[in-house]
Amino acid sequence: MSVVDVTTPQKTDRRELRLGLLYGLGTYITWGLAPAYYHLLNEVTPIQILAHRVFWSVIVLLPLMAYRHLWADVGRALRSRRTLVRLLLSTAMISTNWYTFIYAVSIHEVVATALGYFINPLVVVLMGVFFLKERLRGWQVVSLLLGATAVVILTVAERRLPMISLILALSFASYGFLRKTVDASPLVGLFVETIVLVPVAIGLIIWHAAREPALSGRMQTLLPFAGVLTAVPLLWFSNAARRLRLSTMGLLQYATPMCSFLLAVAFFHEPFKPAQRVAFPMIWVALVIYSVDSFRAMLDASRRVVADEEPVLTDL
Repeated sequence: MSVVDVTTPQKTDRRELRLGLLYGLGTYITWGLAPAYYHLLNEVTPIQILAHRVFWSVIVLLPLMAYRHLWADVGRALRSRRTLVRLLLSTAMISTNWYTFIYAVSIHEVVATALGYFINPLVVVLMGVFFLKERLRGWQVVSLLLGATAVVILTVAERRLPMISLILALSFASYGFLRKTVDASPLVGLFVETIVLVPVAIGLIIWHAAREPALSGRMQTLLPFAGVLTAVPLLWFSNAARRLRLSTMGLLQYATPMCSFLLAVAFFHEPFKPAQRVAFPMIWVALVIYSVDSFRAMLDASRRVVADEEPVLTDL
């Protein structure tokens, strides 16, 4: 399957679009509330949590793979050099994203994670320009400039780049792009991604068990849910990404940072710094501009499709 096959706008069944929207909303709301779960794992280091995420994700996925008889599809994905390379790259992107997110929660920087996921739609737009040759409209340029200015303000105020936010935005935008273009079903792709990491994950779990005191019963109960919290939303995301445009995925993504931001400020009582009080509204305005512009563009495209499909009456 070529890149054009999965990225060129096509007429899509309305039921598939509705399914994509439901998958997307379920994914992003779950991710937005995920910091509440990771806050409970305060006895476990970020690398341990990542190892358990990978291990228990495989445990969750194995029965699904067996039930759907997808082993032949896994074999085809592994034999295709193009598919395997893209899945290895997506594995690198999502594991980087996972670790950065867990680390940020562990050091009480959930506001920074929210900023990263607010920036993400703007990164998606740039990726569309550079990799899919999409053309920017005037208001999209305005929104990108506002977002870039906000990042500059944060950089100047903190005297360093907002690395957590930028890594999260870049890694997840890259992951979404790769999964959009990979020739593998969502379940098969996710299984290959996690199975590649599982030897390292098992090694880390054994190493930590040998060097550190045994985890409490509470932690041993909570950690397996990391697999569910990892595998299920990623499956939803992959299903949504294959049904929706990158621009639509970018719009739905706002649910994640808004949930995380509210958790950080209202429940975790993280400080909302002066520079962030300036930068966040700028990014919000940028996203509103981008969203309104994208909505108007979609309406115009829909009207053109309807006009093209209307029968033309001619004299007989």
